[in-house]
Amino acid sequence: MIFYSEDKGHYSHMVRLVLAEKDISCEIKEFDPFGKLPEDLATINPYNKLPVLMDREVTIYEPRIILEYLDERFPHPPLLPIYPNEKAECRLLIHRIEKDWLPLIDKMMSPKISQKEFDTNKKLLVSLVSGIVLVLKEKPFFMNDEFTLVDCYMTAILYRLPYLGVSVPNSKSFSSLKSYQEKLFKRPSFELSLTDSERDLKYSF
Repeated sequence: MIFYSEDKGHYSHMVRLVLAEKDISCEIKEFDPFGKLPEDLATINPYNKLPVLMDREVTIYEPRIILEYLDERFPHPPLLPIYPNEKAECRLLIHRIEKDWLPLIDKMMSPKISQKEFDTNKKLLVSLVSGIVLVLKEKPFFMNDEFTLVDCYMTAILYRLPYLGVSVPNSKSFSSLKSYQEKLFKRPSFELSLTDSERDLKYSF
């Protein structure tokens, strides 16, 4: 198994978290998505972008499909619930993250973004972060008693907040978010998932 990974991309980070959670043996090749890409990338991904997972004769190039493939291919520990209704709820949460959160992160992480656009997206991101505080009081993880793929998404996003200039207030009203972040960042899989470039992200602002 070979994983073509962005060196500090949030989509690739989600996949590396799953690889670490499940202790999957995989060769990880890191690339700067705004630098020189793999020479054969266009032949294995028609969209010519990262991340890409190659597992023998199977090539997968959409982040969510990669995550679900790994969860089904290596079922222990499961990162999606067993029951269809609970699994659907997780998939709907992921859908909302992909629609509401990730477009903002995509733009803000781009070196081509203007300061005006960055500031506009930052305000929207702050609003989203504030909006999950009450939700996080209900369950140990994101609307679930167990760590799921939804938490892989949120780990990659929340870790990048300092780099994006978004700080979580040290107030009682944000204690549930602080506690959630601490839970995520203390998991052994989190430390194993980080690239050298990602370790520097929180110090870049």
